Amino acid sequence: MKAVIITAGLGTRLLPVAKGTPKVMLPIFALGRNGKLCLKPVLQLVFEQLHDVGLEEFCFIVGRSKQIIEDYFTPDHDFLAHLRERKKTEQANEMEDFYKRVADSTIKFVNQPEQKGTGDAVYRAKNVTGNEPFLLHMGDDLVLSKENSHLKRLIRTFEKRKADAAFLVAKVEDPTSYGVISGKQIAKGLHKVSTIVYQPKKPPSNLSDVAAYILNANIYQEISNVKPLAESGEISLIPAIQSLIDKGGNVYAVELEPHEKRIDIGNAEKYREALNTSHQFFGGEEHR
Repeated sequence: MKAVIITAGLGTRLLPVAKGTPKVMLPIFALGRNGKLCLKPVLQLVFEQLHDVGLEEFCFIVGRSKQIIEDYFTPDHDFLAHLRERKKTEQANEMEDFYKRVADSTIKFVNQPEQKGTGDAVYRAKNVTGNEPFLLHMGDDLVLSKENSHLKRLIRTFEKRKADAAFLVAKVEDPTSYGVISGKQIAKGLHKVSTIVYQPKKPPSNLSDVAAYILNANIYQEISNVKPLAESGEISLIPAIQSLIDKGGNVYAVELEPHEKRIDIGNAEKYREALNTSHQFFGGEEHR
């Protein structure tokens, strides 16, 4: 299974910092290979999680920050040598560990020239993923869990249920800003989705889609039929998923468990929360 990671968002709610630094490259706390707290870009954590659950082929959907992201995911052996010359052994080992993951992977960069929404971004991966299912991950939204339990559970659900689509959901205080689901709970933490609606004024539940999705190739046909949003002109992924459901597709929502923590850096306040949450998560006794 290939991974598609969307990184092309402009991050306007994080200006002015997002003008020079892509929001997916903003740092949060993580655990280094020496067991100590360190800082990593959100996008690096997303990549490492997917790599560590067995994915080896990656497609990054990039926009104006393409060069920054490409440079970061290109091993810099001169920089490693410089760190070792200066006796920065821990830092060199940390970067080398990341570079090994990169070297073990096949990475392609696909450009999204204009910001036309998540649906448009996903559609641009069509020639990379072909007729196979793929795992879609937002570059600025991730979940922290012990041994990446959230991703393993998502993959297991998709395969066991022979789904057309499966995605993570979490309970949120204000569902009006997200894609919100309704449906039937068929097991603890697992829902058969009957409706998913984007930014509803009257949410049918408080369960919102988050971070990661697994989609069959038939999603591309549904995206091609989605009409752009009236206000922004963007093409949303949510109506394409709803179209799958309307045609009898099997779509499942996998609810996050209490110990699994969502990291969202959509605006300044959420970024502050992301720093607090990641510091608490990786600074906990279970990671010592």
